[in-house]
Amino acid sequence: PYYIIREREATGFWKSLIDSTEIVIECSGNSNGYRLPTEAEWEYAARGGNRSKNYIYSGSNNIDKVAWYGGNSGGKTYAVGLKQPNEIGIYDMSGNVWEWCWDCKGNYTSPRQTNPKGPSSGIGRVLRGGSCRNYARYCRVANRDYSMPDYRHSYYGFRIARNK
Repeated sequence: PYYIIREREATGFWKSLIDSTEIVIECSGNSNGYRLPTEAEWEYAARGGNRSKNYIYSGSNNIDKVAWYGGNSGGKTYAVGLKQPNEIGIYDMSGNVWEWCWDCKGNYTSPRQTNPKGPSSGIGRVLRGGSCRNYARYCRVANRDYSMPDYRHSYYGFRIARNK
């Protein structure tokens, strides 16, 4: 995940990333380019994709092996990759920083769906994963939360997805 430590550093990083890609005019989720993952994409990756072992946290049932959370972080974020990855090699999907998803907050509309898209409008955007300031229960792969997109916190971050 990426979280902003200093706005000046973040601006330079994203400017270089954006300058090396095509300009995205419309954010449809189908265009070639970078974007926030949908909630379903985030959960699929956090669960370990098609190699999932149905762990409670992303990569283990033992939170201390895979996450920085309120019980072991001292309330601060850490560099990505210091804990073990999940089944498909992704680090820090439980704990460290809450991760923004593209979907707006909404209830699940049916018990089982394949790659559903969440609501496109609503009172806030979905956050997943928990953070360095939360109890372990908030870092479960199944846990869902939301916030207003203009809220800024040192423990909010994001992970990018890319369409080809």
